[in-house]
Amino acid sequence: MLKLLSSTSSRVHCLTTPTPSLRIKQEPNSLFYALGRLTGLTQRSPRNSFFRACFCSDSSDGSGSGSGSQPAVEVDEKGAESQSGSDSKASSAIVSTYPKPEDYLTVLALPLPHRPLFPGFYMPIYVKDPKLLAALQESRKRQAPYAGAFLLKDEPGTESSTSSETEKSVYDIKGKELFNRLHEVGTLAQISSIQGDQVILIGHRRLRITEMVSEDPLTVKVDHLKEKPYNKDDDVIKATSFEVISTLRDVLKTSSLWRDHVQTYSQHIGDFNFPRLADFGAAISGANKLQCQQVLEELDVHKRLQLTLELVKKEMEISKIQESIAKAIEEKISGEQRRYLLNEQLKAIKKELGLETDDKTALSAKFKERLEPNREKCPPHVLQVIEEELTKLQLLEASSSEFNVTRNYLDWLTVLPWGNYSDENFDVIRAQTILDEDHYGLTDVKERILEFIAVGKLRGTSQGKIICLSGPPGVGKTSIGRSIARALNRKFFRFSVGGLSDVAEIKGHRRTYIGAMPGKMVQCLKNVGTANPLVLIDEIDKLGRGHAGDPASALLELLDPEQNANFLDHYLDVPIDLSKVLFVCTANVVDNIPNPLLDRMEVIAIAGYIADEKMHIARDYLEKTAQETCGVKPEQVEVTDEALLGLIENYCREAGVRNLQKHIEKIYRKIALRLVREGSSNESVISGEVVQPAEAKAEVDETDQHAAANETAAEVESVGNSSHELKSESSVQTSIQPKDPKDATETEKLKETETTKAVEKVLVDASNLADFVGKPVFHAERIYDQTPVGVVMGLAWTAMGGSTLYIETTEVEQGEGKGALHVTGQLGDVMKESAQIAHTLARTILLEKEPDNPFFANSKLHLHVPAGATPKDGPSAGCTMITSMLSLAMKMPVRKDLAMTGEVTLTGKILPIGGVKEKTIAARRSEVKTIIFPSANKRDYDELAPNVREGLDVHFVDDYSQIFNLAFDNNTGN
Repeated sequence: MLKLLSSTSSRVHCLTTPTPSLRIKQEPNSLFYALGRLTGLTQRSPRNSFFRACFCSDSSDGSGSGSGSQPAVEVDEKGAESQSGSDSKASSAIVSTYPKPEDYLTVLALPLPHRPLFPGFYMPIYVKDPKLLAALQESRKRQAPYAGAFLLKDEPGTESSTSSETEKSVYDIKGKELFNRLHEVGTLAQISSIQGDQVILIGHRRLRITEMVSEDPLTVKVDHLKEKPYNKDDDVIKATSFEVISTLRDVLKTSSLWRDHVQTYSQHIGDFNFPRLADFGAAISGANKLQCQQVLEELDVHKRLQLTLELVKKEMEISKIQESIAKAIEEKISGEQRRYLLNEQLKAIKKELGLETDDKTALSAKFKERLEPNREKCPPHVLQVIEEELTKLQLLEASSSEFNVTRNYLDWLTVLPWGNYSDENFDVIRAQTILDEDHYGLTDVKERILEFIAVGKLRGTSQGKIICLSGPPGVGKTSIGRSIARALNRKFFRFSVGGLSDVAEIKGHRRTYIGAMPGKMVQCLKNVGTANPLVLIDEIDKLGRGHAGDPASALLELLDPEQNANFLDHYLDVPIDLSKVLFVCTANVVDNIPNPLLDRMEVIAIAGYIADEKMHIARDYLEKTAQETCGVKPEQVEVTDEALLGLIENYCREAGVRNLQKHIEKIYRKIALRLVREGSSNESVISGEVVQPAEAKAEVDETDQHAAANETAAEVESVGNSSHELKSESSVQTSIQPKDPKDATETEKLKETETTKAVEKVLVDASNLADFVGKPVFHAERIYDQTPVGVVMGLAWTAMGGSTLYIETTEVEQGEGKGALHVTGQLGDVMKESAQIAHTLARTILLEKEPDNPFFANSKLHLHVPAGATPKDGPSAGCTMITSMLSLAMKMPVRKDLAMTGEVTLTGKILPIGGVKEKTIAARRSEVKTIIFPSANKRDYDELAPNVREGLDVHFVDDYSQIFNLAFDNNTGN
């Protein structure tokens, strides 16, 4: 019997013995046959079938008068032989018992932790309690193999869906505690077999606990329950049962597990009735234990069928979801498998036809074909590495990670332009023309580029150099690099290193890393396709330094002419010749570049532009670019020189021209808006006037056309707007010309011409400049028309160019021995020290010039540099501070057109300064005529362009006594 039951599910197992009446009556319209026909199951013929008998409580046949069943034994000869040959353990499950099951009113209570046991089904449980297990074995030996199986209630405070107790902990509960935890309604279970601690139970009939008899093992008194009487011909019960059967049929189509349950159940029960149908549906459903317990406790057959119907309906929905999930996954998997098989077949077919080779062969052929043009120029060590990697590629599996690494490595090795150089143009005249086209001024930069071209022409080849263009923002450093590349006919590549903190960006990553890439230089060579490009390294003074190394040190190998002939990238791991590459670096402040890196560069300073140069740049370059950008035609606008000069002096005073370009574009954008507005209004006016003669033309004769035209012209004159009267009148007259198509075309052309003429030319001059760019940003740097006592103009250098600044000294307090100095104006340490030196030296000079003047000894002075919000520092204000203090002490103002710069020692010597060009430009901007420079800077001044030096009286001094004479002896201007 157990072998027959082994095919059923482990969740619930069915083994029910039919009553004699149900086994004998095989009516065609029985529920079993209905279910069998609906499910497609085939029942064995009654003549060939035999049934093993087991004792089970009688289930009502539907008449409402269910009587106790007698032991039923129906075994034919074939059955007897089969039974005698069966396993003894299996036959022990169906041994007859006496007395009858309904005579057992006191039974051992077995707790079921997971699901209740239904009549007609069997369930294996594990008994860990030795006393309980011994009692069960004793009962079986005494021919009383029955016990009560009751579902265990959940522990209070836990969820009903998930039990927090294991089976082992369930059997730790004993006595009264266990009694209180059991559901009242359970099942009388026959003990079929006991193997070790496993007990097989077969459900018979429902029980209800009445009282506890003993605690260990738990024994209880029970009442045997039967279904309430019902009418088997009741239409509602029939309809409900058939709905259960219909739902079971649908579930059986999707679930093979349920099909096995029905097949096994039908082999051993023979037929269904209404109560058994309800028990069957609830027992094999996937409902939780409380829902199953509710079905078990229900004695009303109709209500039990309704509860079962709900459970199987839910099971049907779950089966549908399960089927849809399984179908979707199956379709996905089958689709991918089909695509894979088709691709493999396609590859095999193409390979047989010779249309396509495999991946490895195709890759190797591609790499060899790419390398072939440069094979003769490629260095031998690189060729050797490529051949080794190609051999390695053939030995690797295409699915391995090493295959992808090798393929990418070969891709980079073969794509580089080994020995492939672009033809350079050494025509100096052409290069001069190109540089002059792109940039105005910058004579020293252009001269250096022309020198480079001349050397290349004489040698027949050019060596790479490292040029560093330093200067304020907006002076054109980056665009100069692009112009140099165009003049030399070299490929141009730019990359910015501002904020770069990873060495791998320059030297590349190791190939073993995921996502490894070569450095910027290797990427540059791949992009440009030549081994001698011009590489612009932008913002080299803003290099960062992070946890990934020092990029400035990594750039040494790249920029050093002695090392870059064998530059080694970490990714390629083969030397690359960069000696023919022309490197151009840009920086705002050279002081921020590390000294080892700066040592390998040739620095060319671009100081900025004076007003005259900005005027030329605005006229020749910026204005044309703005016109093209904004779509304005040159004949539609006129910007006067006064307007440009006012824009330069009052809005764009910085050294570069980027801000000037923005302001010019702003002017042209507003002009474009004004032109469009005026053009739209003119078109609307003209179109309105043209419609009138067209309507008149439809009403009057051709002979009256001239009269209608004159009448319309008179109406137009009455409108006003004298600037458009003649144009409107002419457009009206032309619109009433004869109907010939040729005349119509001429009319349209004339209309367009008249519309264009209708828009007036926009004039931008100094008077209306503020309408386009707003109020002036800068005011005159010259604060004083007449220089007061104690005030002197100095010259300063900033990263934005040169500027003038006043140094003011005044007396705070006077008294015997109160000589002191207080400085303000956001001065740095260097300028504070300069103020102390100036104070000391001024006392010495005053003692020499006026021995009887005790000003410094008895006066507390306050020295201030205006614009206190701007930090100021630098070694070039010493002579200006001394002059300011002496002017206050001697009550003598300095010349109003004088500016000076230079640092002073305690002995009065003047030290050289930097930024001569910037300071000279700042002096010209402030209308200074006389400038005092240190003698050591005479060479720097002589190198300036003539237009910068024009109109200036410059004095070069090496001792302060010379400054004293220039500042105080000539006071004619005051």
